[in-house]
Amino acid sequence: MTDEIITNIGEMDLPFSRRANLKNVEFESGMNMLRLTLREGRRFTILDLDAVSAAKLGILMVKWADVSGNAAQTTKAE
Repeated sequence: MTDEIITNIGEMDLPFSRRANLKNVEFESGMNMLRLTLREGRRFTILDLDAVSAAKLGILMVKWADVSGNAAQTTKAE
């Protein structure tokens, strides 16, 4: 069994009574992973992401939010 040092980064409520939790997990080897836990009722989905994967996912999410946010703002203004 490996020893891990787990540090909470943050958590947030999501639509439809879901919850996201982000943690830094430092393994005995010194490797860090971002642990993303999504909770939907009693169901949990846990993803461990390396820095490159987390950065790519973050970029894609920001791009989607920019497009969706702009579309929503344009619709509201009309």
